[in-house]
Amino acid sequence: MVDVTLLGTGGMMPLPYRWLTSLMVRYNGSSLLIDCGEGTQIAMRERGWSPNPIDVICFTHYHADHISGLPGLLLDMANSDRTAPVTIIGPRGLERVVSGLRVIAPELPFEVVLKEFSGNEETFEMFGYRLKAFRVNHSITCYGYTFEIDRAGRFDKTAAEQKNIPLQFWSRLQKGEIITDGDVTYEPSMVMGPDRKGIKIIYCTDTRPVPVITENAAGSDLCILEGMYGDEEEAAKALKKKHMTMQEAAQIAADADVAELWLTHFSPSMGRADRYANAVKNIFPRTVIPKDGETMELNFEE
Repeated sequence: MVDVTLLGTGGMMPLPYRWLTSLMVRYNGSSLLIDCGEGTQIAMRERGWSPNPIDVICFTHYHADHISGLPGLLLDMANSDRTAPVTIIGPRGLERVVSGLRVIAPELPFEVVLKEFSGNEETFEMFGYRLKAFRVNHSITCYGYTFEIDRAGRFDKTAAEQKNIPLQFWSRLQKGEIITDGDVTYEPSMVMGPDRKGIKIIYCTDTRPVPVITENAAGSDLCILEGMYGDEEEAAKALKKKHMTMQEAAQIAADADVAELWLTHFSPSMGRADRYANAVKNIFPRTVIPKDGETMELNFEE
């Protein structure tokens, strides 16, 4: 099971009823945080969660509304007696940005491992999932992320017996290991069925609509996209500031045929975001206009 929560849905500045955009993904005892704006740790505490299980923090880009909560979060993690390393992932400039923010959090009881990347895309494998960063089109360098968990096919006991594969090798083959026993080699493909559907999430804010978003969103169980503006007359502002409207995000979801769309990163001038729900659902019916704390459980299909 994967647990997904939008800790905050606001863009630019926190409001009394809307924290800044931050996403928490929890899987197999480990937590991934994407973006960490001001108020992120408060949003977590409102959910009754400790920051201690956070193993990975990712940044889409280095505007303040996406990174300014990091020092407080790290100090909160330190106060929760964490000692295991924390990995921070982000575009070029990560070391400079994190070093600057850590001026007020210089001493921590755990190691901070920085993984900086550049180029059009980068893939990381950790804690049983695959994280892919892909470059989008904002006023500064910015990336979206996909989170994927693969699922192997079913073990075929009959095939193993017919091929006289020793019982002691079965579990190792199930785990993907290639085994050589004397002059005989056994491969997982000999006993495993076709891969089954896994779980895929995409998270992308602060960008104009570009084909790479649709390409990476395809097949996702949950698609989380920026919906900075809801009024059609603000399309020109979105174009100028390199953001997306709700309608543009909904069209991406429709083109990618995702299972469900969540909108986020709402402009502070928007007020109630759900008043645009009908207009957006006319483009993509499976759209949710979430409030802070929106949560979904994703499970493997049987």
